[in-house]
Amino acid sequence: MSQDDQDYVLGTNREELERLGLQHRAWRPTVLDCWRRAGITQGSRVLDVGAGPGYATVDLAEIVGPAGQVIAVERSQRFVEAAREASRSRGLENVQVHELDLMTDPLPAESMDAVWCRWVASFVASPAILVEKLAAAIRSGGVAIFHEYIDYGAWRLAPRSLLIEEFVQHVMASWREAGGEPDIALELPALLNAAGFRLREAVPRTFCVHPGDPLWQWPASFIDVNLKRLLELGRVTESWAASVRHELEEREADGITLMVTPLVLEIVAERR
Repeated sequence: MSQDDQDYVLGTNREELERLGLQHRAWRPTVLDCWRRAGITQGSRVLDVGAGPGYATVDLAEIVGPAGQVIAVERSQRFVEAAREASRSRGLENVQVHELDLMTDPLPAESMDAVWCRWVASFVASPAILVEKLAAAIRSGGVAIFHEYIDYGAWRLAPRSLLIEEFVQHVMASWREAGGEPDIALELPALLNAAGFRLREAVPRTFCVHPGDPLWQWPASFIDVNLKRLLELGRVTESWAASVRHELEEREADGITLMVTPLVLEIVAERR
């Protein structure tokens, strides 16, 4: 296992990189609408926090255009290389990608128009430090945009599956053992207020999907990839993981199962 994989509770291997791409495509229409409402447009200067392999980075760079700028920060060397390659392959010259640790390193940005932060606050050791650093990087009147979970345990199947619910609890426990908090959006409004932000919007986001819906593949792929991750972490047994896979296969074939995805809170907060 690489150092990146050891440091990231969800791993950074090829399967996780591909899963992140699927996840971004599933959420892309929602994200593009959020960015538009938040005011990201041609000429904007945007900080992409915890940018991963750069899927959102390149979208942002194309939106802000040559007159704008995207500064992406990411801790994983593997993801940084992927983000830089994605920018090069699209000929995007308005992107900077920096390898750094959000908790210990200064952010290479100031007076930004917007900051984009998706599923990052739930994994850092101190969300308060993260929010304070973001506040320092944003100009007055600029915005911080978050997609973070507010009720991860809302991830359920209908009819109910106790095995899938047990899987969800294992995932949440693994995040907490690594120092994160899956339901961090419960804390964000107070942290943002203390750091000098005014809450502009807070919108719950979830999907209810069936196996024939392309969006089904987002949570289904997470189950597949993270069963392997839970095995690597020694949290579950091979037989239990096989039982979860079999359960999901049966539900995908039964024609009646619905899946409700974990509840995300979409936040747009303005720097005072």
